[in-house]
Amino acid sequence: MNFNFKEDYILENDVVRLQPLQVTDYEKLVEFSINEPNLWSFNANGPDNPENLKKYIDKSLSQKNKQLEYPFVVFDKTKNKIAGSTRFYNINLDAKHLEIGFTWYGKEFQGTSLNKNCKFLLLEFAFEKMQLERVGFRANNLNIRSINAMKSIGCIQEGIMRNFSTDAKGERIDAIVLSIIKNEWFLTIKENLKNKL
Repeated sequence: MNFNFKEDYILENDVVRLQPLQVTDYEKLVEFSINEPNLWSFNANGPDNPENLKKYIDKSLSQKNKQLEYPFVVFDKTKNKIAGSTRFYNINLDAKHLEIGFTWYGKEFQGTSLNKNCKFLLLEFAFEKMQLERVGFRANNLNIRSINAMKSIGCIQEGIMRNFSTDAKGERIDAIVLSIIKNEWFLTIKENLKNKL
């Protein structure tokens, strides 16, 4: 397919709907910035207050206009509530790879089947519609919960980028890099992940 950054791609199943992030989603997401600022403690520049949420949305939409990112709002269909956000980023259509990240969910949605359903839809779209060869993931090396979640969907650890970035306190962090490549998706990961949904 010819991926079009201006098109509204909606990915959904019985559990979740991923829809393109819009400026107007600020009102639906701001409760997380006000009530759950610790969601972003592992990384810098998180929307940990209403002002930072506005910057976060503006920057992600600017990156979309530059054809570098494609952000989504995550809607939990079982709870009938907005749950958080995720995105495709570092999109390189010529090299046939991208990364999935900037993923966060409110506390009531963590530990549910929501994340696996989101990742299934994103990976299916990346490998089967966009026909990419590699999907990458990154996390603060101290964010064990996030790393375990990525490994549980089938991600393979590639290595550690030392002193890569900062956390919310400005402390330097190492970042773990993981990935799934196309043949892994079709050989085992798709079926294994589907069975976990």
